[in-house]
Amino acid sequence: QVQLVESGGGLVQAGGSLRLSCAASGRTFRWNARGWFRQAPGKEREFVAAISSSGGSTFYADSVKGRFTISRDNAKNTVYLQMDSLKPEDTAVYYCAADGRADDGVYVPTTPATYDYWGQGTQVTVSS
Repeated sequence: QVQLVESGGGLVQAGGSLRLSCAASGRTFRWNARGWFRQAPGKEREFVAAISSSGGSTFYADSVKGRFTISRDNAKNTVYLQMDSLKPEDTAVYYCAADGRADDGVYVPTTPATYDYWGQGTQVTVSS
C-alpha cells in the first residue's frame, strides 16, 4: 500500500520558518515528480511548489516564490518544503503529492489532477 506521510507542521509567528517533510512508502517515486499543495478554510486546494524527478527543475506559486524551497532526497523517498518568512496568509493544511507516471526529468506538473498519490495533510498556522 502506497502512503505519503507529511510532518513538520505547527504554529509559528509571522516571519518564522518551518520545514515540512513528506516520506513515501510502498513504492519508489525516484522517477516521478513530487509536489506540495495547500488548502485554507473555505478555499480550494492550490498549488504551492513542485519538483522534477531529478530535482533539476522546480516551480513555485507566485505567492511563495523567494520564500519557500522545495527539495527531495530520492534515497529516502522523501520531499521537503522549507518555508521561510512565513505570513499569516500561508496558514493552511499542506498536502504533499506524487505523480504516478515517470517524468522526463524536466516537467513539473502544477495541477492537482495530475497527481495520483496524496498525503493526509499537515496543519500550518502562522500567527500575526
